[in-house]
Amino acid sequence: MFSINDKVIVITGGNGLLGKQMVSTFREQGATVVAADIYFEEKSADDFIIDITDENSVKEGIAAIVKKYNRIDGWVNNAYPRTKDWGNKFEDISPESWRKNVDMHLNGYFLCCQVVLEQMKNQKFGSLINMSSIYGLVGPDFTVYEGTEMTMPAAYSAIKGGLNNFTRYLASYYGAYQIRVNTVSPGGIFDNQPESFVNNYNKKVPMKRMGSPKDIVSAVYFLLTDDSSYVTGHNLVVDGGWSAI
Repeated sequence: MFSINDKVIVITGGNGLLGKQMVSTFREQGATVVAADIYFEEKSADDFIIDITDENSVKEGIAAIVKKYNRIDGWVNNAYPRTKDWGNKFEDISPESWRKNVDMHLNGYFLCCQVVLEQMKNQKFGSLINMSSIYGLVGPDFTVYEGTEMTMPAAYSAIKGGLNNFTRYLASYYGAYQIRVNTVSPGGIFDNQPESFVNNYNKKVPMKRMGSPKDIVSAVYFLLTDDSSYVTGHNLVVDGGWSAI
């Protein structure tokens, strides 16, 4: 049970915090894992340069992957493109920045979904996972940012909220072809944030700790296996109970 052995799985944002954990974990479990990103310090034979914000890059990258591996069993939309002013407070966000972030992130996922799901349609199988967030499900608790320079970017909530329902649409549209489309919504993941933020977060979340990349990867792993073959259109929330209160 719960095997991804011999599956061909593509991870966008494969060079990021969660992406690296997915790539290493899934390779350990016997999958052929393609890390897709815009930059690699050391690029392996299974790494592909794909810019999800560029239509040609997406189409050419996916065509190259299919040519090399003949199929795509699983695809994880995990890339996190954003502008340099991503952390601006709401009142300081320019309309141009808002549009650009929605375009890069949400529309980048759309580009990947459109091309990959048609490939899976031809195969008549496949599992696609969109990485979302608890902030696509609930509003932020801004008290956890007190005493820090951090905030929750406004565009993130719009992007991830839209992505959740877009996933349901895709699950309905492609279900007849035995293609599954789901989201995974992580809570806060520890990434060396300021101590005051971590303490504030831990006080609120029922499990009294931030998540780790491994916590999230396990959920993604399940949705890539054949044991989740009747799970589609679902948002799997992995947040230590944050959204339960």
